[in-house]
Amino acid sequence: MQLAPYATDVRHSRGRRYPETAHSYRNDYARDRDRVVHSRAFRRLEAKTQVFTTRFSDHFRNRLTHTLEVTQIARTVAGALGLNTDLTEALALVHDIGHPPFGHAGEKQLDKRMREHGGRFNHNLHALRIVEQFEQRYLDHPGLNLTFEVREGIIKHSRDYSAAEFPVLGEYLLEERPPLEAQLIDLVDEIAYNTADLDDGFEARLLDLEQLREEVPVFEAAYREVDRTHPDGLQKLKFNEALKRVLDRLATDLIENTRVELKASGAKSVEEIRRLPKRLASFSPHMAEQNGRLKRFLFSRLYSHPAIADDRTRSIAALDELFRFFLEHPERMPEHYALLAKEEPPHVVICDYVAGMTDHFLLRQCHELLGAQVSSATPTP
Repeated sequence: MQLAPYATDVRHSRGRRYPETAHSYRNDYARDRDRVVHSRAFRRLEAKTQVFTTRFSDHFRNRLTHTLEVTQIARTVAGALGLNTDLTEALALVHDIGHPPFGHAGEKQLDKRMREHGGRFNHNLHALRIVEQFEQRYLDHPGLNLTFEVREGIIKHSRDYSAAEFPVLGEYLLEERPPLEAQLIDLVDEIAYNTADLDDGFEARLLDLEQLREEVPVFEAAYREVDRTHPDGLQKLKFNEALKRVLDRLATDLIENTRVELKASGAKSVEEIRRLPKRLASFSPHMAEQNGRLKRFLFSRLYSHPAIADDRTRSIAALDELFRFFLEHPERMPEHYALLAKEEPPHVVICDYVAGMTDHFLLRQCHELLGAQVSSATPTP
């Protein structure tokens, strides 16, 4: 497929930190994609929470299946816009690789504990450390040695960073916007998790169809169309078809509005996109409002549902107690981490160790180190 003039051309990549010989038939972004897929951190996503922990059910999305859904949508959107699909796919596959156990709640709790010691935890910055330091698979260099554009996209796909506040990230052109391939990722991430969470929440019988139709207009419009053509269809199948149409409308709007923004900007190259004062990839104002209503529905009706909230509280309490245990007994970590905690700030080493755990392994560690029953109390503020 021919790339658009504003797409990222792998031939103009800023390259890898450690130079490597080019592969005979795979370009560097395709190799980055494959390196992510073969990493241990990527495999661990299979046992990390998206919304429902496996203690609730093992039928619903986990962090890995979510990542695959993001990747499928991202590649479709990128292809429609004439962007580099190999780079987009690599960025989608790696975008959640830094997530700790128990989803965003786990990230928030780790950040709280790190701030007590003057640090912080951010899953995007942690992902960069994973691919740069923690993954050890090669004889000639540490980490995965990904291209600059993939490393840049890991940290910049969802937000901008101040060079003054994050001097360690200075090499990543913080004063510039990322390429469009990276700009897409946060938006297709929203499309994927908003529609998937509706699907899982309805399947779990935690969401009421009539409330959903009443409070989320983009879903109501889609369901009304389906009901008109299939009035006698099974409710679950009509729900599925309506949800498919919601996803299609969100993705189509993202493609069409990004084209509009591109044309209005006059940008004809990656360098021109980088110099723009704002990102171009975006929903139209109308669809952004519709998507916002969908997100608010999920927060009020699903993420705050007692079945989800109670399980989340128990899970975070386990993470919190394990973190505190290792602060008091760093020698109880595996030898590598225990030795590292004598040379580096223990709270950083402990955070890295805990963040790399799967949900199952963390709970097993709590059982083995803290006793059979982890406290169900809310983590200490």
